[in-house]
Amino acid sequence: MAIRDTSSQDRLIVSQVDRKRRALQIGAGVVALLVLAWLLPSAWRLMTAGRSVSAARLQIATVERGPFVRDIAAEGSVVAAVSPTLYASAPGAVTLKVHAGDAVTKGEVIAVIDSPELASKLAQEQSNADALNVDYKRAQIDSRKQRLELHKNLDNATIDEKTAQTDLQRNQKGFAEGAVAQLQVAHAQDTLDKARIELKHAREDLGLDNDSLTFNVQSKKLAWERQVLLVKDLQRQVDDLNVRSPVNGQIGQLFIAPSATVAKDAQLLSVIDLSALEVEVKVPESFARDLAIGMSAQISGNGNQWPGTVGAISPEVVNGEVAARVRFGGDQPAHLRQNQRLSVRILLDQRDNVLTVARGSFVDESGGNYAYVVRDGIAVKTPIRVGASSIDKVEILQGLKAGDRVIISGAGEFNAAARVAISN
Repeated sequence: MAIRDTSSQDRLIVSQVDRKRRALQIGAGVVALLVLAWLLPSAWRLMTAGRSVSAARLQIATVERGPFVRDIAAEGSVVAAVSPTLYASAPGAVTLKVHAGDAVTKGEVIAVIDSPELASKLAQEQSNADALNVDYKRAQIDSRKQRLELHKNLDNATIDEKTAQTDLQRNQKGFAEGAVAQLQVAHAQDTLDKARIELKHAREDLGLDNDSLTFNVQSKKLAWERQVLLVKDLQRQVDDLNVRSPVNGQIGQLFIAPSATVAKDAQLLSVIDLSALEVEVKVPESFARDLAIGMSAQISGNGNQWPGTVGAISPEVVNGEVAARVRFGGDQPAHLRQNQRLSVRILLDQRDNVLTVARGSFVDESGGNYAYVVRDGIAVKTPIRVGASSIDKVEILQGLKAGDRVIISGAGEFNAAARVAISN
């Protein structure tokens, strides 16, 4: 009969310290599993992405569908639509009759130029015109006298021809009756032939000399008329020595002292027509190609707003900008001054239901060919096609949909990688 041992009665006694150690080990295991579960997606994203960039260095915008307004906002300055600058028409001593800011009317004398040289030349040419006029009138008198002489010769030749004709007839009758010799009849016939020749030459001389006299008188007349035109032009230049205001307005800038000696074509002063004002704005070259004359605009300043239209666009680009002028619509606003600063908003385009995203540097960085769309912490390079641009938005034609989150600034650091992880 076997004797039973006491193994069935033995108990394992676990100390309090061992219990705490085991609990800590179990807790650490649980925490490790939780951390691993949390890090696994991030680790997977890091492994699949080309690089990682902090989200703090990026600007992200959401693609939206709605109204799209393209406009240009710029600061402009008030300029006169008509602001002529007056110049000296001749060298001489100039005396200004006005001061800067004076109101003037159209045709008012605002400066006088003293030009003795021009005045002397006018007097000389006027004297020449008077002399040519005398020549013209003398030629007319001579022409009449010579015509009278030619007509007199013609009349005498006509009478001589008739006399010779009568004498021949008388001699022929006498010869038939035996009272006149044959020789006398022949002499009468010769006299008649000579008279007829002289009559013919008198008629021809009258015609030819008449044409010659007409041409001579005409040439004298043309010379006189040409001189008269020269005198008129000089008289106009002398009249222009009284510089008159071309418009109703105000004297602007004075380019010379109140009394000064100037050369021809020297700037004297400017006149500003305040009844027709415009606003000149500088438009960036990138928007200039979309500008067109007649586009609507809004002008604002001093708490007021006025409608306007684009009236003129400069054909050249200066320092990356194009100058444009906006005209006020309706009545001219009161109390505006030259070079006063005003804000201008030019409406280029306005449409509804357009897919857009906030404008950023991504358009320039990618040339508008792709954008980085953020999905689950990964920026994915996505081909896109952009359309028109406004100051704050870009039209999306293809590649994105409403709700997509797009990196609009900071993507230049991605070096065109296909996928980039975004870290917090």
